[in-house]
Amino acid sequence: MIKKILLFLLVVLIVLQVFRPKKDNISTTPAPANINNFATVPADIDQMLKTSCYDCHSNNTVYPWYANIQPVGWWLDDHVEEGKKELNFDDYGNYNLRRQYHKLEEIAELVEAGEMPLPSYTIVHTNAKLSEEQKKMMTGWADQVMNDMKAKYPIDSLIRKK
Repeated sequence: MIKKILLFLLVVLIVLQVFRPKKDNISTTPAPANINNFATVPADIDQMLKTSCYDCHSNNTVYPWYANIQPVGWWLDDHVEEGKKELNFDDYGNYNLRRQYHKLEEIAELVEAGEMPLPSYTIVHTNAKLSEEQKKMMTGWADQVMNDMKAKYPIDSLIRKK
C-alpha cells in the first residue's frame, strides 16, 4: 500500500513539472517607467537596488535553478508577483505622485527596520543582505528623493490629508 502511495505521489510530481509559471524576460535596458528615469539614483544605490530588490520588485527577476521544480516554482512566482504588485521599480513612473512618494517612504521604513530585503530571501541570497552602512545610504537616498519631490510638487499632491 505504501509503495502505491509513493508511486502515485511520484507520478503527480512528474505531471506537475509540465505546468510552469511564466517568467520575466530579462532586459539589459531599463524600462521607460523605471525609477532611474524619474528620480536621481546614484550608481551605488542603483547597484544595491539591483542586488537586493530587483528579483522581487522589477520585471527583471533572476530565478534560481530550483524555480524550475514545481510546486516550488509556483510559490516563488506567487512571491515575485506579490512583490511586484506592492512595488515595481520598472513601473515606478506609471504610479501617481502620491504613490511614488509613499513607496519611497516605505522603502526608507522597511529598509531601516531590516524588513527588506526579506530575511527569507537573504538566507539564500547572502549578497542581498544590506549592511548598516548600506541601510543608511538607502534610507538617505529615499529621503533625498522625497525632499526633491516636496520641492518640485505641492505637498497635497504627495501626501493625503488626514
